[in-house]
Formats: sequence, structure tokens, C-alpha cells
Amino acid sequence: MTHSTPAIVILGQGSLATARRIQQVYPAAKIHGLAGRVESADCTYQEFGATLRTLYQQDTPIIALCAAGIVIRTLAPLLLEKGAEPAVLAVAEDGSAVVPLLGGLGGVNVMARDIAAALQVAPAITTSGELRFGTCLLNPPSGYALADIESGKRFVSDLLAGHSVRIEGAAPWLDQAQLPQDPQAQRSIHVSSAQREARADELLIYPRSVAVAVSAEVADLPNAVRDALHQANVAVQSLACLVASDTEMASANLRAAAFELGVPLRFVAVQGDLQALTRVALPEANVICLDSVAIAIAGQPLDVSQIGRPRGRLAVIGLGPGAAELMVPAVKAELARATDVLGYETYVRMAGPFRDDQVQHCTDNREEMQRARHAFRLAVEGRSVIVVSSGDPGVFAMAAAVLEALHETDDPAWHSVDLEILPGVSASLATAAQAGAPLGHDFCVMSLSDNLKPWTIIEKRLDLAAEADLALAFYNPISRARPWQLGRALEIVAQHRTPQTPVVLGRDIGRPGQTLRTTTLGALTPDQVDMRTMVLIGSSTTCTFPRAEGGDWVYTPRWYGEKPIG
Repeated sequence: MTHSTPAIVILGQGSLATARRIQQVYPAAKIHGLAGRVESADCTYQEFGATLRTLYQQDTPIIALCAAGIVIRTLAPLLLEKGAEPAVLAVAEDGSAVVPLLGGLGGVNVMARDIAAALQVAPAITTSGELRFGTCLLNPPSGYALADIESGKRFVSDLLAGHSVRIEGAAPWLDQAQLPQDPQAQRSIHVSSAQREARADELLIYPRSVAVAVSAEVADLPNAVRDALHQANVAVQSLACLVASDTEMASANLRAAAFELGVPLRFVAVQGDLQALTRVALPEANVICLDSVAIAIAGQPLDVSQIGRPRGRLAVIGLGPGAAELMVPAVKAELARATDVLGYETYVRMAGPFRDDQVQHCTDNREEMQRARHAFRLAVEGRSVIVVSSGDPGVFAMAAAVLEALHETDDPAWHSVDLEILPGVSASLATAAQAGAPLGHDFCVMSLSDNLKPWTIIEKRLDLAAEADLALAFYNPISRARPWQLGRALEIVAQHRTPQTPVVLGRDIGRPGQTLRTTTLGALTPDQVDMRTMVLIGSSTTCTFPRAEGGDWVYTPRWYGEKPIG
């Protein structure tokens, strides 16, 4: 079965109704619509092939509402070396056909059946094992792990050839399967957490029913866990998670061990020996205590989400200027995993759409420190929290406020939170890119708002930056509360620049209704600018020349003084 949220990709408006019906099966899935051809999609993309290949490489299940051949030709370059692959399905635009294409071991046929049921059609399943037995033996459900895929393929081939099978252990998902069962069969499906060598006539499936309590002080922790499991005759494949005391939540050693072993890391509010840890985490389990770890074995697969809690995470993200295609992939991935999203309401809305289980905490734009402290309080509970900024979070935005909130506290729980700052495309860089390269040499970024710093400091910095012949980028250039300050700023810059100095005005760049205009320092007046305008003032070397389609290119050359020869 698939463990990831799928992406629903459509090419035209005619597919949207079918896509919405599929979305009812996967409420967290987003509908990706081709820009300019699809209205009301959850997000847009510019190029079908690049989008599909990116999703595939990110291991995202794909539901493409188009001809199967288009999907096959698009993904063919990525299929030369077949390894783990996400589920890929083609669905007719009108919902009349559901065709699983790739990802037999990724639950593609389960998805095909679910989608087909919602669309009230028959799925076009061609996998021999699934057609014969009604289940994919090589893709056990969540909570179970197959021992070996290659021997598993041979095992299924034997059953298809007519051999019967018996089931040893608890395999409730096979109760409704049409397997040729016989208590005396030579071939068996063995379900157990015990460590054993697979015979040629059996299929080994391990329930993920084992948790191991560990300490960050143990050297070479991954091998210590493997050795302990071997000593206890427990299969490594049955390991569901590592458990540790929440006093060790910030340990890099624990994180590295969990990553190497490929299991989640959970924390319990217990100090003391490892046996006490396991008793609190899994009170009903059988516990084996060894020198460096304690092994807890449950009678069925573990629901890891009910064991202790994870390390809380706080990510401060930058959405970029507003266009979805200018949001960096790491930020998109963070938004998908978040439980809570905090920020100024306008920016939170830009970050959506959100799933029903994602909690939005919208606040006023002036409540940065309260927002930062609230984010830490949520993260300490083990939640995955996002603080949203537009542009880049480190440019006049929330990253500094979050770090300040952390700096001012000595609460160890706050300092144990997994904190990460994820960059975004800043408004100055987005505007510069639209204009050409006006910031192509050294430049200075300044906010003209005096809410958090005295105007005397702003004037001093303006004078020095202009004297240094730096290109200038102005954030927060003007507002109703301070209508005179931009005029004063231009007076200061004009003491060091000629009236012909190029100026770029970018309003709402990256958002609907964006405008870009080129003028000069001498022609610029404050009434041409509002709070949503980015003002870029060139240096003495900044140049302009006409674009073929109208308007101007603006750039500041990388050389300074006389142009270099050659």
C-alpha cells in the first residue's frame, strides 16, 4: 500500500471534475493544473514533463488524468534502472478508465481499486498475482516488512504455477485473499518477528512489532542495536522504532542511529534505566534487557504514533514572492509535513491550500515575538510547526524573531526543538530577476520603516551606502503613517547619484497583477510607490537598453571602473 500523499496532475479544465472526485479518496492530495489552461486547481505548474519527473524522483505517487502513453513517454528516461518506485496511474479525463502503470510494490493496484470504486468503473489491473489471489503478496500492509523481494517473486511464481500454501502466524490481511491454502502444503507464508533464514519454499514477512530503548551515550549505536537484536533472536526487519528519554532529544547520535536503521525515533518523559523506558512506552510488551539496550516485543505491529512523542520540529520558511513555481522544493516538502502553520494571515493564505488536519494560527503582522514563542510552545509538544514569511525568512522577516525568542530563554525543551531556517526567493531578488540584473554587483538592502529602528540610523546608512556607490534595494518604502520618508531618502541618494541613475519599481512581483516599470532617479516621485512596491536604485555603472518586446533591460555589470579587455 502507498505511504505517501499522491499528486493529481491534470492538463485541462475538462479533467477537473474527475480530479475532484479522486481527491475525495485522498483528501490530502493536491490537484496540479497546467498554468493558463486550468482554473481553480490547488497549485499550478508550467511544464508537464518536468513536473511529472520531479514528482516521480521525489517518490510521490502520481495520478495523471491523461493518456497512458503520455505518462509512459514522460517517465521512460527514469526507468532504465528499476529500483524502488512510486505508484503511477493514468486515469481517463472523464473517469471511465483507471490504469495502474508503475509501482506494483508501492500499492498501485490498491490505489487503482480505490479510485475505480470512487469512479464506479473497473480498474485495469494486469498483475497476475493480484488477479489470481486478490492481493499482492509482495506488498504487505503498513506494519509489516517483506524479507526479500527476489525470493518473494519466485514464491509467487510457484503459487501461480499451481502450488498450494499454508500460513504460519497472524496475517489478517490475507483472510479475504483467494489463496490456494492447504494445511499440509509444502510452501508457507511465515509471519513472525523471530530471526531466521528463509527456506526456498517459504515467504518471510516480519511484523514491525519491536521497539528498542537506547541511550545516546552508547558508541556505534546502530551496530549495538543490531547486535542486541541478533542476541535476542529478533529480526532487524521487525524493528519499528527507537525509544529514548526526552532529556536526550537533541542528541545527534540518536538521530544518526535512527536514520541509519531507517526507523522513527520516539521520546518518553522518563529518566532512569532503559527497562523503565520500555515499561512506560510499551507497558504490555515482553522486555529483554541487555547490556546497552532494552528490547520490547509486542504481540502485533506497533502504532509508533502512540509511543511517546517525536522530537518537535520548527521550520521557518520563505514562500518566495508569491508565485508557486518560485517556491523552493524544500519549503513545499515542509508545508506538506506540517501539523501547524503560524504567520501573518495574508502569508498563511499564500502558503495554502492546507489539509483539514493542519491547524492554521493567523496573527497580526506586528506580533512577531508572540508568534515565535507560540511556535516553540507547539513544537515542544512534539508537533511539526511552520512559521511563514513571504520572500526569504531571513530578510526583514521571521527568522530573526524566532532566533531571538530562543536566545532569550534557557528552557532546555525549547533548545531541544529541531529548528531549521529554509530560504526563499526574496522580493528584491525576484524584482531584480524580472528587470534583468540591476543587483549584478555589490548592493545594499534596506528597510525604510522606522518601526524597529530610529530614522536617524536609516538616514546615516542611506548616506553611507549611496556614497559607497552600492546599488540599493528598498523594502517598506512608504506608508500612510510615514508618507514623507521616501522623499527624504531619495534626497539623500541624489546627493551621490546623477538624475539619470536607473530605478526599477516592482509591485507585487510574483503575484497576480504584478507590474514592473523602469524610470530614473530624477523622474521618481514618492506618489509612484506604495508599501507593496520594491524600489531598486542602480549604482553609477548600472545600464539600461531596450527589450525587443518593449520596456527595458536593466543590469549592473560585474566589472567596476573601466570595462576589462577580452
